[in-house]
Amino acid sequence: MKSDFLIAITQLSAEKNLPKEVVIEAIEAALVSAYRKNNFTANQNISVKINPTTGGVKVWAEKTVVELPSDSRSELSLDEARRIKADAQIDDVIEVEATPRNAGRIAAQTAKQVIMQRLHEAEHSAIFEEYANKEGDIITGIVQRIESRQIFIDLGRTEAVLPVVEQVRSERYRIGQRLKVYLLEVVRSGKGPQLVVSRSHPNLLRRLFELEVPEVFNGIVEIKSVTREAGYRSKVAVAACQEGVDPVGCCVGLRGIRIQNIVGELNGEKIDVVMWDPDASVFITNALSPARVLEVELDDTEGVATVVVPDQQLSLAIGKEGQNARLAAKLTGWRIDIKSASDAEAEKVAEAKLSTEAEEEVVVGEELPTEIPATADSTSVFAESVEEAAEPLPALEEVPFEPPEPQAAIEKPPIRFAEDILVSVPAKPEAKSKKRKKKSTQGKKTTDDGIRLKKLRRESEIDVDIGDEEY
Repeated sequence: MKSDFLIAITQLSAEKNLPKEVVIEAIEAALVSAYRKNNFTANQNISVKINPTTGGVKVWAEKTVVELPSDSRSELSLDEARRIKADAQIDDVIEVEATPRNAGRIAAQTAKQVIMQRLHEAEHSAIFEEYANKEGDIITGIVQRIESRQIFIDLGRTEAVLPVVEQVRSERYRIGQRLKVYLLEVVRSGKGPQLVVSRSHPNLLRRLFELEVPEVFNGIVEIKSVTREAGYRSKVAVAACQEGVDPVGCCVGLRGIRIQNIVGELNGEKIDVVMWDPDASVFITNALSPARVLEVELDDTEGVATVVVPDQQLSLAIGKEGQNARLAAKLTGWRIDIKSASDAEAEKVAEAKLSTEAEEEVVVGEELPTEIPATADSTSVFAESVEEAAEPLPALEEVPFEPPEPQAAIEKPPIRFAEDILVSVPAKPEAKSKKRKKKSTQGKKTTDDGIRLKKLRRESEIDVDIGDEEY
């Protein structure tokens, strides 16, 4: 029986992936609750000890020493107490072995439930302690199910949740897919520890570099800063902690094999590895790659960097929808204002023109006298002018009025009428009578000939009458 008990404990520890001592402690706590319900009082302190080698179970209960015990479950006589402890006195509390002979069916069922509950609690606490130390690391799991746009990933002993905000928009997840995720946090809950993971966090890229690049993992190459737009593009600034090491080359690898593994894990996301520099202007120039930078002006008070690039590379420096400039600003920590060379030159010319105009205004202002100096000559001249103004004006001489001579009458031009000005239109010539060829009838006369002769006579009469009228 004892050997079977030990075998059961060993099986439980293997199934729950818990140490043997943890399983024994859970069974001891379950037996305490089961024995207290039937064999001891509610407020009595008892404990259960299981021998890990033999599997023997012993129950120890605390009893109070009295002269005449009324309840044997919680009280003990003085003689019995002195058999256990020689110097026992009245009202002392002594721990006595009180293992019941048989545990009832209800007690056994209660013990089973408590054992399972204790084992679940022990398993949850072990999982929490295991993954609490892995916060900020990469863990690998398999997509188990998809519920309400949340992805549940099986990690073996437990499962993790990939919420919507931590997913990548361009990625499509399927059941059974193996994923590397970044462990954000581990939270205790009523159903056990809850693990929240991410696929869009920038530190996921940092940890992937540590996995793929040994120099980064060993500390020879340091990742200074990482910025990322998950699923589209990322920028990583690296620096060498040892002389003679090319940090960018170490991260890219021979023929790009290292960076290709990282890009494949992120489903084709573009990654720019740039050199970090303590000089902010040089670092900003490197961060805007692949665009070529002509000039960088820094404003330390406002934290703004004005960057001048060639005209044909302005769109490359800004990037699609401003992505390159935005990532460079996040990577360097500066607000970046990008201008083309022509615009920068035009602004310089305008500023120079404004400065020259301001200088000219200052010079003109300096030449104008602010006050007219008062001298003795000026006061005398002013006094003389006042005296001259005070003298009366001489009287005007009267001039006799002579009427003007009559002028010759101006000949007015003759009035011309419109009929005189208009050019006379020549009269229409008289309509010539149409000559019609008469067919030889060869002596034949018809009624049509008489009608034609009458028409000709009438037309000749009308022409004569019109010509006789006068206008």
